[in-house]
Amino acid sequence: MNVFEAINKRKSVRDYKDKLVSDEDIFKVLEAARQAPSASNRQEWRFVVVKDENSRRGLSQAAKNQKFISSAPVVIACCAQTDYHCMSCGQLSYVIDVAIAIDYMTLAAVELGLGTCWVGAFYEDEVRRILNIPKNIRVVELLTLGYPGSGASGDRNRLGLKDIVFFEKWGAGF
Repeated sequence: MNVFEAINKRKSVRDYKDKLVSDEDIFKVLEAARQAPSASNRQEWRFVVVKDENSRRGLSQAAKNQKFISSAPVVIACCAQTDYHCMSCGQLSYVIDVAIAIDYMTLAAVELGLGTCWVGAFYEDEVRRILNIPKNIRVVELLTLGYPGSGASGDRNRLGLKDIVFFEKWGAGF
């Protein structure tokens, strides 16, 4: 599979098979994250891999009772050990850098036949408590990981390029 195929095949999966993900595949997904670029090569991302059923159930509750989270065999808490570096454009780098690392993980997962779902609706303090994450570490996203179940298909409606791309100046499109 090439990267364009992986991009087109990737979708949010909210239904998982009751099948374990091998440690080898988990490490391949994490290695993809480690290879992601980051602002000034800060590499602020940190990951907590959660396979324990009780912890996943707790994360599901911390994520506003999204039940599919506990059905995923793996949940990765995507965190940042950050000094709140602000890039010259005014954006905090850690949020963007963790997002890039997560997307590298999602594409690696597709290559391995795995599905993922970004989860941003959660109570950060609850996730910290469940996973014993220190207060100085930001929890940016949760990422579910597993083999897609039969109910995992879904539309990926996307706007056309003509709706999202401008040339030279805002409003100057195709």
